[in-house]
Amino acid sequence: MNLNGFEISICYVLTDKDSINHLTDEVNDHIDTITKVNFPTTNHLLDFLNASRKYIFTETWGYKVNGTWNGMTGYLIRQEVEIGGSPMFFTSERISIVDYIASPTPTRSKFVFQQPKLSYENNLFLLSFRTSVWYSSSALLLLLLLALFVVAIWEWKKHSNEILRNENSSILRPNVADVVILIFGAVCQQGSPTELKGSLGRVVMLILFISLMFLYTSYSANIVALLQSSSSQIHTLDDLLHSRLKFGVHETVFNKYYFSTATEPVRKAIYDKKIAPPGTTPRFMSMEDGVKKMRKGLFAFHMETGVGYKFVGKYFEEGEKCGLKEIQYLQVIDPWLAVRKNTPYKEMFKIGMKRIQEHGLQSRENHLLYEKRPKCSGRESNFVSVSMVDCYPALLILTYGAILCLALLVFEFVFYQRQKIVSKLPVCHKKNYSID
Repeated sequence: MNLNGFEISICYVLTDKDSINHLTDEVNDHIDTITKVNFPTTNHLLDFLNASRKYIFTETWGYKVNGTWNGMTGYLIRQEVEIGGSPMFFTSERISIVDYIASPTPTRSKFVFQQPKLSYENNLFLLSFRTSVWYSSSALLLLLLLALFVVAIWEWKKHSNEILRNENSSILRPNVADVVILIFGAVCQQGSPTELKGSLGRVVMLILFISLMFLYTSYSANIVALLQSSSSQIHTLDDLLHSRLKFGVHETVFNKYYFSTATEPVRKAIYDKKIAPPGTTPRFMSMEDGVKKMRKGLFAFHMETGVGYKFVGKYFEEGEKCGLKEIQYLQVIDPWLAVRKNTPYKEMFKIGMKRIQEHGLQSRENHLLYEKRPKCSGRESNFVSVSMVDCYPALLILTYGAILCLALLVFEFVFYQRQKIVSKLPVCHKKNYSID
């Protein structure tokens, strides 16, 4: 276990050239975070083995291009380094050419987004009641309509005085149209110029308005509750693909590689349709810009969660953290430290990493640079504004009603003019006849 100062070559991945100056001072710790977390860890490992070190830096983890491996994987294959200091994904292509010894940093890259408002997926005006309640309410209205119509007929026959019935326009006529209009006005919590005058009729109308008042209150309360609710219909990548959310991806080497080379149909469709549609610039962006767009809503951002949640804590309000949803895109597990194939130091490295993890040194480094998913607090104090999308069904009904009214107005005007012309035709015929 004592290498007596023997030099061990170690390779790190730095995608930003300035990161070499900030490996331990926590400056711009959101850039090359995976390397900055494990730089102290690998130093602890070499200290444990009493080995000196030689640092080699590269810009990528290593991918197979034209039959050869570049980046850190290339250094390991060519036996130019003994260990890769930046953990990399455990893939089937790499497992045959390098050995993995430990997974020091439990972090993954996922799509993170705020669950959209319920109104983006559903009609809140239909969702307020269950189907059985809608049917029950409709049956109640039909029953009350029938009761009003029967009582109206009975009162109309009871007061057979024609003069009284014709002079008093506030008496409800036994007419289906009048009863329907009265019921409709009661549903909309409006009064009616006509009513039943008898004791029985007043009892029926009292039951009508009280019943509909409670239904109206319950309906309105459910609408308010649903306005503050989030949709829970996005669970899979396929749901995400067919949602109304826009997409963005953190601009990293491995994200660009894995997204552009995806072959699974849903993942390929996400890249082709949402991230890099034909004729547009691929939507790769910085962590800060992606989290800010995610906060505005209707935006799914693919990021390394341990780093991204630091920005979420910085820019999100407490109530906004409650609606965050994660969906994994990359078909990989947590990154692992790799060593060159058949290295004689493999067992030493494995034992050293176990000791470092047991003593809590690795947990300390992870805690300094990575954030866990924020806890939900302050949901009750979160203010939810009503948008046009929430009111869209109501505005649609209002628009259709206005169009129907205008159409009826035009029809009545044309019909009136036609009747006016028709009424003059016999007079003109008589005048022509008398002249002849």
